[in-house]
Amino acid sequence: MAKKKREKSFSSFVNNPIDFTLVITILVLLSIGLVMVLSASSPSALSESGNSYVYFSKQLVFAILGIAAMLFISKIDYRFYQKLYKHAWWIALVLLALVLVAGRTVNGAKRWIYVTETLSIQPSEAVKMLMILFYAGILVKNRDELGLYGKGFIKHMCFLAPIIGLLLLEPHFSASIVIIGICSVMMIMAGCKFWHFLATGGIAGVPAMILLIIKEPYRLQRVVTFLDPWKDATGDGWQVIQSLYAIGSRRTIWGRSSEKVNKSFYTYQSHIMILFFPY
Repeated sequence: MAKKKREKSFSSFVNNPIDFTLVITILVLLSIGLVMVLSASSPSALSESGNSYVYFSKQLVFAILGIAAMLFISKIDYRFYQKLYKHAWWIALVLLALVLVAGRTVNGAKRWIYVTETLSIQPSEAVKMLMILFYAGILVKNRDELGLYGKGFIKHMCFLAPIIGLLLLEPHFSASIVIIGICSVMMIMAGCKFWHFLATGGIAGVPAMILLIIKEPYRLQRVVTFLDPWKDATGDGWQVIQSLYAIGSRRTIWGRSSEKVNKSFYTYQSHIMILFFPY
């Protein structure tokens, strides 16, 4: 009996249906991303190591590993993850604390943990997925309380506070905004009142943003530079202006990317900065 049960479980694991529309979409986006990495990184890779394919090869290996992991994970019943949602929050907390202790400071921020000199991980990326898992589980569990302000809104936002606090200590402001946005949308879709977000954002969110800007003025400067890069065309606005040049040239993505010069040492780390540089 136990043997038949194991065989049935394995059979259902292997034969779970695949959403081919989603798979094809992912593969197309992945392929475009690989072409972008190759086109944007080849000049700097050739200059640094004599091999134009250094960054592309590394990205390709991780892409293949990612596809294999995706296929494996797609066979797991999503209800299995509901049992793990509590652990997801603690794992996220430990990862973010670990990066503050063992991480390496790069360009003024401590966001990466270096396993070796060539292999590093960015815990904030894993935290995004872990928070999705956590909030999916806890919002289902507490669905009847979500319409309330205290037990619904405040209670579930409190779980987010220590995560965002650790991210700001790195500092990683952009990841904080993304995670807050993801969790807020999940809470609203699950049944939290939208006006709870508006009221709390006006009372506490705006002053908090002002405090963060006062503490680190570069955050406001980034927004100002994005809105009007021509004020400092050869300084802070240089990267944004180069992306505008790339858009303004009206070259097709596939046909003329090799003719672009923005990626050829005109910009800093063009292969990881702005999408339009190589195109």
